[in-house]
Amino acid sequence: MSSIRNPLSAILEKHVLTGPNYLDWLRNLKIVLNSERFTYTLDKSSPDEAPTGCSFDELQTYKDWYDHDLKAKCYMLASMSDKLQRRFEDAKNTADIHLHIKELFGDQTRPLRHGHCKRSYKEYLDHNGSEKGDGKK
Repeated sequence: MSSIRNPLSAILEKHVLTGPNYLDWLRNLKIVLNSERFTYTLDKSSPDEAPTGCSFDELQTYKDWYDHDLKAKCYMLASMSDKLQRRFEDAKNTADIHLHIKELFGDQTRPLRHGHCKRSYKEYLDHNGSEKGDGKK
């Protein structure tokens, strides 16, 4: 693993996952993981071990996947509140952490999104006329 620090990781230092900010945190995490080409680790679990009798290329692919997953897991854990870090520090891989966090906080943001959409739609109607298109402005 490289010891060179990703300058984009500062985004995660400023936006630590606390729960209600899940969508913002996930967007920032994906920015960092995209820059490292590790985003696939969020949804795909790495194999538990390299297959017996695999070729050198297959073994290298497994090692790369393991290294990418470990680094992505470190980014995730480092950008969580202390309480969440303790909860997920022993998780098997990045995909497991992502799944559990999504289950915990994914639905909490739905009312916020609904409120934003409702306000945006109301502003649109106020600016462009009524729903029926009667041309009122």
